[in-house]
Amino acid sequence: MVKVNGELLAIAGKTAEEYLSEANYDTARVAIECNGRIIPKAEYGKTVFLDGDSIEVVSFVGGG
Repeated sequence: MVKVNGELLAIAGKTAEEYLSEANYDTARVAIECNGRIIPKAEYGKTVFLDGDSIEVVSFVGGG
């Protein structure tokens, strides 16, 4: 199980890119932290979530 924003999900083995797509996130408007390390967008397709990982996904919202 992988903890995403405090919720345990069965996404071990998926890439960050796969998870974001399945969860309907706009990859242009999010940042991902995996175990305390920011994942560069260029690495989303290569970063595989492992059992026990702690992930934070932050969405950016425009406004003024």
